[in-house]
Amino acid sequence: MITIRRLLYTELLWAVAFVTLGFVSLFFFFDLVDELRSAARATNVAADLGESLLFVALQVPNHLYELLPITTLIGAIYVMARLAQSSEYTILRTSGLGPGRALSTLLQLGAGLVLLTFVMGDYVAPAADRQAQLLKAQSGGRITVGRTGAWLKARNDTHSIAVNVSAMAPDATLRTVRLYEFEADGRMATQTDAQSASFEPGAWRLQQVQRLRFPAEGQAAQGIVRESFNELVWPTDLTADMVSTALLKPDRMSTLDLFQYIRHLSANGQSAQRYEIEFWRKVFYPLSCLVMVVLALPFAYLHFRRGGITAYVFGGVMVGVSFFLLNNVFGYIGNLNNWVPWITAAAPGLIYTLASLGAFGWLVLRR
Repeated sequence: MITIRRLLYTELLWAVAFVTLGFVSLFFFFDLVDELRSAARATNVAADLGESLLFVALQVPNHLYELLPITTLIGAIYVMARLAQSSEYTILRTSGLGPGRALSTLLQLGAGLVLLTFVMGDYVAPAADRQAQLLKAQSGGRITVGRTGAWLKARNDTHSIAVNVSAMAPDATLRTVRLYEFEADGRMATQTDAQSASFEPGAWRLQQVQRLRFPAEGQAAQGIVRESFNELVWPTDLTADMVSTALLKPDRMSTLDLFQYIRHLSANGQSAQRYEIEFWRKVFYPLSCLVMVVLALPFAYLHFRRGGITAYVFGGVMVGVSFFLLNNVFGYIGNLNNWVPWITAAAPGLIYTLASLGAFGWLVLRR
């Protein structure tokens, strides 16, 4: 049995590695062309090829994380179908490789791929993405998200404060900071605009500040008070990590960062639906590798004509692409319709698990 396991693992790992290399190379080429084009358009000069290569290379871990379940399925289908076509799998069956033992063997390999996917998505990809954003900031001058920047919320005694940060510089300096302070009844108390801000222990130091103080209820005759400061210290528990987390896309954050950010949002009465869905996707997505190897096993029990393997491999590609699309579509739909986050994240995996077990039961156990 050790020899059979070694044969299957060697064939599967080589196939998965080859398919992964092909997909990653394709994504790398497209990303490089897009990066060179966007860099040249932004600076109106020829882009730095070395810097563009480094930036695109730092995107590879995230592509690996997204592609591993898909490439696992394609590689496993190819190996299982090829073994069936050459009658090698029939020989393995006569040597004692029954359906249950074959399933457990593939699940052990899938567990290793689950661990690799988790490490890639939770440690390597977030670290590489932060380095990519810093590299982009050093050339472009800032780290930002969208046109409106990042929004955060803080509390100060009975007041709530909405914080808008346009961008963060590579030295952790914030650009174009706006603070909107609200009374307990929802009326705006102050609006503070600062050109920049820096972090201090338990506070932000704001520079070039313009503040508007709105009259309290019953004091409308006093009018709006305008104040200007060269520098102003704003006490807050918002840290540089929280701001940088808000400036990153949720799918590029680690599970721990997502969990801590969700706690912060919940403590300040903000909606964390989007981040909760992404948190549970981070939990369930690596387990997709187990689903994919189970889905590939029935292909070893099919009867192939000469050249028929190509159609099954193409079918595996389509199934992998459909899983990737369904996983993303469920995230958007769940966020729009306020579905339970863990069910939203787990639904695509559960659907494909049921499909793979159904195919295994029909093609393997009943036939």
